[in-house]
Amino acid sequence: MLPVLEEEKARHRIAKRIALEFHDGDVVNLGIGIPTLASDYISENVRIIFQTENGVVGAGPKPEQNDWRFIGAGGRCLTLLPGASLIASDFSFGLIRGGHLDYTVLGALQVDSEANLANWWIPGKLVPGMGGAMDLVTGVKNVIVGTSHTSKKGAAKLVKKCDLPLTGVGVVSMVVTEYCVMRFPEKKMTLSELAPGVSIEDLQEATGAEFAVSESLCQMQGIEE
Repeated sequence: MLPVLEEEKARHRIAKRIALEFHDGDVVNLGIGIPTLASDYISENVRIIFQTENGVVGAGPKPEQNDWRFIGAGGRCLTLLPGASLIASDFSFGLIRGGHLDYTVLGALQVDSEANLANWWIPGKLVPGMGGAMDLVTGVKNVIVGTSHTSKKGAAKLVKKCDLPLTGVGVVSMVVTEYCVMRFPEKKMTLSELAPGVSIEDLQEATGAEFAVSESLCQMQGIEE
């Protein structure tokens, strides 16, 4: 059985690991929820250019006091770093669709063994709309998914085949959960990092998809405990 983590601790563990993936000068878009937290863990010697769908290039972290003039696409207030620009929505999506972003980080309802992503709708439930997710997964160079390993009801989010409406086919580069990191060489789900106290057998039991194990499997980075 997988160790039980307090929800907030799990969310920040995921965000901290995602932040390690970025390199100096990368242009990055962060989705709603856990992905947004990644901006809080960027190393001081790494300069990331954060872009928001609603038109900020050079977005900074959440301010100590909310300034409602500056809000990201996820609804969280942000700051403007030196050199930041405010741009029109059509220009923003031109950057996304034109392949000018290095990473997008998104949440997920399901990711399957062939790197397919479903993250926008559960049939029968109200949904505000697709948003920019389809544009992001088709236009951005690397798609990282940051998500809890299972749903609040205990259902696996990493599955053999998505049975929810797809956001993109074969688009996921990497999945980070509180227990592991999965990558997709040749579109095949492969375990590359494992959190302390987690066995491969316990992980498999909580995962709805078969996965390969990397020859260079290592401890999940960014975990101090």
